[in-house]
Amino acid sequence: MDILFNPLSMPTYLMAKPISSICNLNCSYCYYLEKEKLYKNYKSFEMSDLTLEKYIESYIQAQPVPDVLFTWHGGEPLLRGISFYRKALSLQKKYGRGRRIDNSLQTNGILLNDEWCRFFKDNNFLIGISIDGPEHCHDYYRKNKGGKGTFRQVMHGIELLQKHQVEFNTLSVIHNYNVDFPLEIYHFFKEIGSQFMQFSPIVERLSISREDGLTLLPLQGSADAKLAPWSVDAVKFGEFYIQIFDEWVKKDVGRYFVQLFDATLANMVGEQPGTCIFAETCGHAMVMEFNGDVFYCDHFVFPEYKLGNIHTHTVFEMAFSEKQLQFGKNKRDLLPSQCKKCDFLKLCKGECPKNRILRTPIGENGLNYLCQGYKNFFRHSSPYMEFMANELFFHRSPANVMNWKK
Repeated sequence: MDILFNPLSMPTYLMAKPISSICNLNCSYCYYLEKEKLYKNYKSFEMSDLTLEKYIESYIQAQPVPDVLFTWHGGEPLLRGISFYRKALSLQKKYGRGRRIDNSLQTNGILLNDEWCRFFKDNNFLIGISIDGPEHCHDYYRKNKGGKGTFRQVMHGIELLQKHQVEFNTLSVIHNYNVDFPLEIYHFFKEIGSQFMQFSPIVERLSISREDGLTLLPLQGSADAKLAPWSVDAVKFGEFYIQIFDEWVKKDVGRYFVQLFDATLANMVGEQPGTCIFAETCGHAMVMEFNGDVFYCDHFVFPEYKLGNIHTHTVFEMAFSEKQLQFGKNKRDLLPSQCKKCDFLKLCKGECPKNRILRTPIGENGLNYLCQGYKNFFRHSSPYMEFMANELFFHRSPANVMNWKK
């Protein structure tokens, strides 16, 4: 078996969905809301105490390193209630055996209150806030069940996090509307104190032909597939990053952190990029549903990508199963020849497999939908990235690029 990384040296990630896809919002573009259809026979989507304990015990046992990171996701994970997370902390202490354990949680921020924020502060949670920019950008798709925008509620949640000094970062979906406002979005996030920013391009295809009722497609797709209307334009997406980069590289290096910029520099100097989509291979970031079902990845929660269940398989067994290792290896090995010859392969590594939905001019499958946008960004940013890489080589600060840029 071709093991891509040494299991004795790298952590394994298994993100948990304690409330499955259940959410208090109804965002038009959400890729996860429809996963409820996979569990039609369940009356409750709450993770049980038994599943929680099995997950925590097995997950900690699978880690070869002293630090363990738990990530709680949804749906909206706060719907599971604060007592659930108190129980999780108790179990982490029980099975941790002295290891350092950290927790992160991704939320839409609507349910945040003083009690939640005190809990997060007291227990050193890192909170990810889903927010798509200023009000007109955020509310374009991120609406409540009544169809109303949620921006003001999210901002109230952020204010509470700041009041209690809870560390947070922002995750923003970049879609067909807000892609036209890069600097307005970037300035907004700086104004609200988001030091770490992640911009996630949305690329989805729709179909009505799946027997399980799901309309968003996995990698192989189907004959009737069409691009979802909220999908971002690839060239516009590249320009979005270029405009932000041009301001960042002049005055914000070392002060604000944008995931793509960090990953690009890391790949340029031969370090791990910190995110699976820009790594050579993937497969070590799985996801677990409320009932213990484990899937390849958060974007591959489809029956055909199920690895097993936490009640019948250990985390280690699933992470290093032949199926999961092959999935990770395919990220590298199934790239079309056009990608393998590309000057920017070392920076993008083909990006996320879920976005490889195009054919190359010679008819090969597997070209990333966002390819042209990434090419434009890498071509534009490379001189500055190379300067920063050189500074790191000589043990100097990459922030010196701000003087060089002038």
